[in-house]
Amino acid sequence: MMKLLWLLVLASLACRLITGRWPWQFVSLLSNKSQEQGRARRLLGVSQSATRQDIIEAHRRLIAEVHPDRGGSNESVHEANAARDLLLAELDKRSPK
Repeated sequence: MMKLLWLLVLASLACRLITGRWPWQFVSLLSNKSQEQGRARRLLGVSQSATRQDIIEAHRRLIAEVHPDRGGSNESVHEANAARDLLLAELDKRSPK
């Protein structure tokens, strides 16, 4: 049991030296990414199975509502654009070429 514990400690230290992060920090990175995607999906109002066209149409609808010329703010436009870009980039990663 002690050997296993020492191996885990050494593996953790090696991971820290090689990557600059502790092994458990990689789990939180994955969690943060999925949270950002969920937030983007809620903002645009699309499901996980949304296509590229669905994302673009939802973005256009949202921009029409939050555009500064219609009483919105620049910040909300930037959030909508960031959500669209994030979801489209993830969609491009998942789609086989």
